[in-house]
Amino acid sequence: MKNKDNIKILVIEDEATLLAAIEKKLANSGIEAVSCLTAAEAVKSLEGGDLPDAIWLDYYLPDVNGIEFMSLLKKNPFWSHIPVVVVSNSASSQKKSAMLALGAKEYFLKAEHKLEDIIATIIGIVEKSKGEVYNDFAN
Repeated sequence: MKNKDNIKILVIEDEATLLAAIEKKLANSGIEAVSCLTAAEAVKSLEGGDLPDAIWLDYYLPDVNGIEFMSLLKKNPFWSHIPVVVVSNSASSQKKSAMLALGAKEYFLKAEHKLEDIIATIIGIVEKSKGEVYNDFAN
């Protein structure tokens, strides 16, 4: 199983200052970040084939919203298994429900959570998802 020192997270966040802060916090936690300012950049990264262990997704992006991005992920069998954590400035119950229904593992409101807490949650999700994959092979 991967430990946190070789976890890779695809971070999709359109606020450059916040993206830089997330990158720094992830690096300080021993996690590799692949940073994208748009969904198009993220898709290009995913198409490169070196898939991340999880995706940190801002709901509002300049080119698509979170629902559109999740729908795109779910259509691709190579990407559909990647755990997604949504981190947004707003969280209506409809939006949150829609994202969770599309397979998001967690939905965080930026103003209510520290970056460290979100990172800890993502590490837990990655470790759990890797354990499930290994258990599937063991059975």
